[in-house]
Amino acid sequence: MGSLTFTEEFSSPVPAGKLFKALVLDSDNLLPKIMPQAFKSVEIIEGDGGPGTIKKMNFTEGTEFKYLKSRVDAVDKERKTYAYTVIEGGAFPPDKVESISYDVKFEATADGGCKGTNVIKYNVKPGAEIAVEQHKEAEAKSMAIFKAVEAYLLANPAAYA
Repeated sequence: MGSLTFTEEFSSPVPAGKLFKALVLDSDNLLPKIMPQAFKSVEIIEGDGGPGTIKKMNFTEGTEFKYLKSRVDAVDKERKTYAYTVIEGGAFPPDKVESISYDVKFEATADGGCKGTNVIKYNVKPGAEIAVEQHKEAEAKSMAIFKAVEAYLLANPAAYA
């Protein structure tokens, strides 16, 4: 099995702590609320939300795929880091990708907002290839979710304070 790694950086006028709380600690509740056209529900299959927890994100009818299962690998509330691995479902066919690991970090900036880094590692099955364009399409969808959460937090300044 080979791997392919990408590092994406982002910035936001929203403070790191608020984004971390919304995108990491409460995304199971928030995403179906603010994006009901895409997210039907998120359920915990196994665990308590910490490392080892298995979650299933169910998408609405008419979306590109039906569901996505992920495993929480690490959560550090003080450092505002989160690591998880997509283990089933999603945008990449199971004949090409074994799993996709994400390592996300939020850092405060001097202007009161934050910057972030997301390291994405595709664990590719032997003989399979992932085109950079496929990653870019997946990243665009992830960024749309990020922007929706950011817009919600900007419109609701008391949320996740």
